[in-house]
Amino acid sequence: MDISLYLHSQGELIEQELDRLVPMRHGPGEQLFEAARYALLRGGKRLRPIFTLTTVRMLEGDLQLALKPACTLEMIHTYSMIHDDLPCMDNDDYRRGKPTVHKKYSEGHAVLTGDYLLTYPFELLATDSDLSADKKAQLIAILARHSGSDGMIGGQVMDLAYEGKKVSLETLRLLHRNKTAALLIAAIEFGAVIADAFPAQLDSLRQFGEAIGLLFQVVDDILDVTSSVGKHGKGMASDIRNAKSTYVSLLGLEEAQSYALNFYHQAVRMLKPLSCDTSLLVGLAEFILTRKH
Repeated sequence: MDISLYLHSQGELIEQELDRLVPMRHGPGEQLFEAARYALLRGGKRLRPIFTLTTVRMLEGDLQLALKPACTLEMIHTYSMIHDDLPCMDNDDYRRGKPTVHKKYSEGHAVLTGDYLLTYPFELLATDSDLSADKKAQLIAILARHSGSDGMIGGQVMDLAYEGKKVSLETLRLLHRNKTAALLIAAIEFGAVIADAFPAQLDSLRQFGEAIGLLFQVVDDILDVTSSVGKHGKGMASDIRNAKSTYVSLLGLEEAQSYALNFYHQAVRMLKPLSCDTSLLVGLAEFILTRKH
């Protein structure tokens, strides 16, 4: 299957479901839903929910059962970007080529919109009538763990703590294992739980997710240097502007590219023990390695 066509078709499916799950509501709080839809719809690669759907497809699970849970991952990801862009964090004015939520609305609205997109996914999972009680509990635990202190939030705290400081490669890897990779691992685990993966399959897929998450971050750092305008809609990435350590600043551009390739090979290697057709997951890994924005 052509990976670009696959990404487009899955992205359209996810977009439609997000539009359905976060409808515009009118009344005193309507700006919350307007801002949420502004941040959530018509933008982004949708990689996290696509990884969930792809894992379910590979394991021959129920794709319809997976669609709503997959979309909760995109909501969590969007919340994290809204908060990441705030003046108290990275202070970014643009995201995906358009003004960030706090620039379009206000800082207060951006905080509350992020809060909504953080809490609403747990409501969706807890009230999903198509999921068994056991699956609900597992998915909620996965999402809480990987988006919390031992995952994305913990990584963001490290990111703030080391701003303006040079850190070791090991520390940078741990930071991004939490800040970036955690939610991608969650996406893979979601797919595995929904499709009733065996423990050995889940272990291989979890390691694949970690390698993919680190690959994504290394490539992101490379693109911040090589094509920042196309990626951000501005001339300089906030990590560079805020003097944060990146894989490029620590390793240099050429070695960072080799480092990315190593993570790609590691990810593919983690799929070898699986007896099912892993070609779509390999295709997604290759897309991340070779993406231009």
